[in-house]
Amino acid sequence: MTAPLAIADSTRAQAQDLLDFIDASPSPWHAVATCKTRLQAAGFQRLEEFDRWQLEPGGRYYVTRGGSSIIAFTIGNQPLVETGLTMVGAHTDSPGLRIKPKPAEDAAGMIRLGVEVYGGPILATFADRDLALAGRVMVRNASGIESRLVHITEPLLRLPSLAIHMNREVNENGLKFNKQTELPLLLGVSTDDHKADAHFRRPLAAALDVPPESLMTWELAACDTQKGSFWGVDREFVANGQLDNLASCHAALTALLAVEKPGQTCLVALFDHEEVGSESAAGAGGSLVGDVLQRIAGNFALDAEDLRRLLARSFFISADMAHAWHPNFPAAYEPCHRVLVNAGPVIKSNANQRYSTGAETAALFMAICEQAGVPCQQYAHRTDLGCGSTIGPIVAARLGIPSVDVGSPMWAMHSIRESAGVLDHSYMIAALTGAFRL
Repeated sequence: MTAPLAIADSTRAQAQDLLDFIDASPSPWHAVATCKTRLQAAGFQRLEEFDRWQLEPGGRYYVTRGGSSIIAFTIGNQPLVETGLTMVGAHTDSPGLRIKPKPAEDAAGMIRLGVEVYGGPILATFADRDLALAGRVMVRNASGIESRLVHITEPLLRLPSLAIHMNREVNENGLKFNKQTELPLLLGVSTDDHKADAHFRRPLAAALDVPPESLMTWELAACDTQKGSFWGVDREFVANGQLDNLASCHAALTALLAVEKPGQTCLVALFDHEEVGSESAAGAGGSLVGDVLQRIAGNFALDAEDLRRLLARSFFISADMAHAWHPNFPAAYEPCHRVLVNAGPVIKSNANQRYSTGAETAALFMAICEQAGVPCQQYAHRTDLGCGSTIGPIVAARLGIPSVDVGSPMWAMHSIRESAGVLDHSYMIAALTGAFRL
């Protein structure tokens, strides 16, 4: 008999905390709310963009934008210009189906909800699943307009696949959906006293405990109702939605909270809209991180020259998930770059700058992993396949800062149910914690 894979209790606990983090964060707005709860419990002070900031050495702060992006930072006890910053970036959004502003329609007695495809999900994985709704709703009340989070945890929606008797070649050609006509989600049966729109508003209003007519508009995603789980003969893997990229958000936040009094200033930036290009006020292509860095510099009387010196001494780690080698599809991978699950963080490189990694920054992250006692791997995409990208090149270009792209290996990226390794998440937390302690 082979020996079981040894996984320490603390490592298992970190993976369980990741699953709990994801289960509590079914939308980018929920992810930021979950982060805020953890930061406040650790003594971080909330900042508002419209206030004047008064920062102090050793202070711990966070600021949000749009409700779906958040930056948290700890001011180190050493001079900023002499040490620079260590920054870790990730993203709060995941691909999926977003509900349209006026979604409900009566289709021959069935009520269905129109959706838009957000990013690049594997659409077939949304079929035949118990789906619900999560996001934010703008509610009119006596004092004005309020943004409210909503998460319906019970099965509410479904995307039934067409029976094989009417789609005989589905196993040969794959399950495909026309995005306009075949993706709307089934909600219920239409009745004379429940028009389609009223039928849609009713569960939202009940979840928020407000009258249906007070619901003004919304940003809602269809979310899986199945919670995260461990799997494998030794329970060495995890499965959940949104591992891309809430696993990186969780690792970055956990690492920041673990370093209470750093010498160097440490910052975590978690952005929305990465899956659709990052070009938004709340995205990595917006001004958020630059604004925060300028305000930090200004609070410590650093001029424009000092800010450039500070950035030149800084290091940015773009943390996004990586493609693990799949034994059923070996031809999809570049030879000599088959990264394995539970074998450590992955350094991602691309000659066309789809990733921000260079030889110098890769070597620095290797050294960080070595010092932390963590194995690491290197990945390059197969040359004849299009390579995805991350916030790494965007932030590096806007700030002019050395950057590396890394991530934990995973399977089924952009599926509604993704998988990754228990050990890898612990390795990533240890590596990022080590980076913050440089």
